[in-house]
Amino acid sequence: MNASTKPRTVRKLSLPATPSPVSRRDTLRDRLLATVDLLKRRRAAEIDEGFIQDYVALHWMEWHGGSLRLTTTGENVCKHLASMLGRASPQPSH
Repeated sequence: MNASTKPRTVRKLSLPATPSPVSRRDTLRDRLLATVDLLKRRRAAEIDEGFIQDYVALHWMEWHGGSLRLTTTGENVCKHLASMLGRASPQPSH
């Protein structure tokens, strides 16, 4: 059999078992405001531990004296998200 008559191997593409870092970051960003709200209401126990670890890894949150708080980066992300929500909301006409 020569090279031109060998059967082709078909590769099947499969999705990764875990979400890609980009989609995980998107998920974290989408849930950040709700997470911050839980922190403000002192309900941190309701935040998934994996989310907390990821927020810390992204430098959006940090541990400070046993408490979790937003970093400057996290505050900026929240401000950006809030401004995006403000633009998406219909404005009343005067």
